[in-house]
Amino acid sequence: MQAARFSILLIFSAGLLTAQVGSQRPVRSATKPQAAHGEHKSDSRPTSAAPIFRDIAAQAGLTASHISSADKHYVVESMSGGIGLFDCDNDGKLDIVMVNGSTVDRYRESGGDPLVTLWHQDAVLKFTDITQKAGLARKGWGMGVSVADFDNDGNLDLFVTGYGGNALYRNKGNCTFEDVTDKAGVRGGGFSTGAAWADYDRDGNVDLFVSRYVHMDMKNLPVPGSTKFCQFKGVPVQCGPWGMEGESDLLYHNRGDGTFEEVSKKAGVDDPDKYYGLGATWDDYDNDGWPDLFVADDATPNHLYHNNHDGTFTDNAMVSGIAMNSEGQALGSMGVTWGDYDHSGRLSMFITEFADQPNTLYRNEAARGFEDVAMSSRLGQVSLPLVGWGTSFFDMDNDGWLDLFVVNGHVYPQMDNVKGSAAYVEPMLLHRNIHDGTFQDVSKGSGLAEMPLKSRRGAAFGDIANDGNVDAVVLNVGEPPSLLLNTDQSSNHRVMFHLVGMKSNEAAIGARVIIRASGVTQFDEVRGGGSYLSQNDLRIHFGLGAAGTIDVVAVRWPNGRVESLKDVAADKIYTIIEGQGIKGVVPFDNLPR
Repeated sequence: MQAARFSILLIFSAGLLTAQVGSQRPVRSATKPQAAHGEHKSDSRPTSAAPIFRDIAAQAGLTASHISSADKHYVVESMSGGIGLFDCDNDGKLDIVMVNGSTVDRYRESGGDPLVTLWHQDAVLKFTDITQKAGLARKGWGMGVSVADFDNDGNLDLFVTGYGGNALYRNKGNCTFEDVTDKAGVRGGGFSTGAAWADYDRDGNVDLFVSRYVHMDMKNLPVPGSTKFCQFKGVPVQCGPWGMEGESDLLYHNRGDGTFEEVSKKAGVDDPDKYYGLGATWDDYDNDGWPDLFVADDATPNHLYHNNHDGTFTDNAMVSGIAMNSEGQALGSMGVTWGDYDHSGRLSMFITEFADQPNTLYRNEAARGFEDVAMSSRLGQVSLPLVGWGTSFFDMDNDGWLDLFVVNGHVYPQMDNVKGSAAYVEPMLLHRNIHDGTFQDVSKGSGLAEMPLKSRRGAAFGDIANDGNVDAVVLNVGEPPSLLLNTDQSSNHRVMFHLVGMKSNEAAIGARVIIRASGVTQFDEVRGGGSYLSQNDLRIHFGLGAAGTIDVVAVRWPNGRVESLKDVAADKIYTIIEGQGIKGVVPFDNLPR
């Protein structure tokens, strides 16, 4: 691999991926944005059928159940939880981690339940529960999961958020873990939800942000129906978050010696207004080379923290138009995902919302800020009756355009008895990118609409079968998870990149990969945490359509260094090591079994 030369700089300067030297606060403008690259080209619209998804969880061995009460009398009982995909033993196959949840009675009586269940993928799509063997024994009330290599030893570590305290499990290798929570200083407390990793100061060590939700006392819980905030559509339901005090957020700076310092107030991300924090994710939304932080806040304005390059942040959410929707309403924001869905060279934000609110797509208009295009994109209409949670942009059919997946489920089981209300169990949504800024609901054609209705929360996305198709695992409240296998049979090419940092953090959290093939530029970033309290595959996947060769691949590492490759063949998984180039190539049709 060579250092970046003028060919890559031309890609940047052409507006396909602008790398700005300085940071500017985006300003809202009434100016109509120009069409993004690829929009309004009817001849480029997809013509093939959507891929079929099959739930193979039971035959794959995913039989352990998430734990939850039936009636959901308290808000803590309805918010869990997350699910994740990561390779815990570096064998090239994705393993699955799921939070276990708990109930108020179990928490009061015995401190809750083991925070997570871990399944190892022994052979392709065959999993074994190794939780006990792995040493994941800490009890509590699990909410979310995220992964990173916090000590840069080559093994992915696991962080679990939960009510009453979090857990940091250091991976010792071979999927065995050491509980270093207290030693590292990241136990926290309160009602922790989202967790996201990034090297925000570019010192080579990943740092950790934790969002928190509401303040509640397990010994003195509010009674359903006791106040106006404990009713919905005239029916007594769990109290919260409305009417409850929120909690501040936490930012742990990695000292590089196995310990962390809590610096949220000093950095300006502590949320002194105590909004109801849920989904959190880091990404470079303004293309200046530094990771920024987005926090989805339930029923309160969202946060968009711009990285000031000096260890501090400025909240640009309000001025950029992403704090609330186009009507000035703070929505019930939960799941989050960034993606360049329109080939504009900029990351746009999609957020899942509560019932009677459209899921929101905020299109990134650079200096003009973000535009709420929920309805014009045709994403908002179908979501209105539903309560949205886990989500991600991903290319379901490898055509080079990002599609969208959303899982749903109400928080109130009592709604099943309310005429005209959305039910507690709800369908999943799959939105196909039509290449013109709009999406089409293809849930029925994909087989998802025929699957049993459930109340779902977290969703994680990755190539579980190592066949070049992006699959999903989904947490079903009070039930075993779903493993949704993408059976796409199209002839489209695809590629995947596994990045290993050297001077940067070893898991390459925050690295950006940019590719150009057949005249189309795409990019994505490595993320530690996202969706709804969940963790996607750290490997970066691109669909290539008819392109059998990638003209240019550029990697911008978390420390800012850019390296490039030319004429890279499609249909392979590449391991790229910082400063060393490609050090591993595995074809999609010849993988370890």
